[in-house]
Amino acid sequence: MFAPDATMPDPAPLAVLCDALGERAAATDELGPWQSGAFDLLARAGVLAGFIPMADGGTGATEPAILDALVAIASRSLTTALALTQWASGCRIITGGDDATRSRWLPALAAGTITTTVGIAQLSTSRRHLGAPALAARMANGVWRLTGLCPWVTGADSVDAIVTGAVRDDGRQLFFIVPTDSPGLAIAPPMRMLALSGSRTSSVAFTDVVPSAVIEPRAAGGVRTGGLATTALALGSTVAALAVLEGEAVHRATLAPVAEALRAETHGIEARLRHAATDGDTNDRDRLRADANGLVIRAAQAALTATKGAGFVEGHPAARLVREAHFFLVWSCPQTVAGIALCELSRIEM
Repeated sequence: MFAPDATMPDPAPLAVLCDALGERAAATDELGPWQSGAFDLLARAGVLAGFIPMADGGTGATEPAILDALVAIASRSLTTALALTQWASGCRIITGGDDATRSRWLPALAAGTITTTVGIAQLSTSRRHLGAPALAARMANGVWRLTGLCPWVTGADSVDAIVTGAVRDDGRQLFFIVPTDSPGLAIAPPMRMLALSGSRTSSVAFTDVVPSAVIEPRAAGGVRTGGLATTALALGSTVAALAVLEGEAVHRATLAPVAEALRAETHGIEARLRHAATDGDTNDRDRLRADANGLVIRAAQAALTATKGAGFVEGHPAARLVREAHFFLVWSCPQTVAGIALCELSRIEM
């Protein structure tokens, strides 16, 4: 899938993979990509290995190549793409671990023989009353123990381990790897959400849980939300909406200018995404994410409008795309991006 140092994935195997993911999309939306076989497809195609450094058993794909793959995957199964980004976030944190931790987890993750996810929303957004951390880490007799709550964990009931973050008594943050069969870990039933319930997102409660590994945030790059991967997923969902719109435009010429304008805007954001991935400049990332959010919602609404009443019926692609587009307003959405969206919705000048 990923040739060494390539700036884009091999298009032929990526197309085959996306067709296979599309065939499983309905099952994935219901069961999740772990049970539908979608995650196995990612492993066999070499997608998972691309996220892992070569020194740790992967193929070390470049960020532009990874983002291109995420756009393509999201265009066929946004649920799969979401789960993949959460897996990738967990892997990124593990790459900051010591040699023993890396060798224990990363080669198996690259091969797809074990799975992981990430649960770190509580570090930046979720707090209990009186300022206490949602998930606390305390050392007792030389052993770390975790108590509290991870409010949002994708695939918690379907993976082998959760990579999470907790706050020490002195206020410092640490990352931990926690096997999902650990004593004291309680995984709630998956939430029924407006969209993407197949991600099997749930809350996870910790009661005196002993993790299998500890990772310092500095080595793992700290906590990041709203990164380029989420923008790539928004572009992938936009591509799916454009496919519906352009299909309608074949029979109704009046839709062609609408589709062309949205397609041109999509190409522009794709170019900005690639630029952000190659030059390392983070100044435009929030604006890029906000623009991608606005585009995906408008593209989905255009697809719904073009399909008329048929698109408003449960089971039609346009109905699903409209629901999924709103995911980007709330998931890993930094306050700056949310503020831009609210200003646009209320027509307030920024």
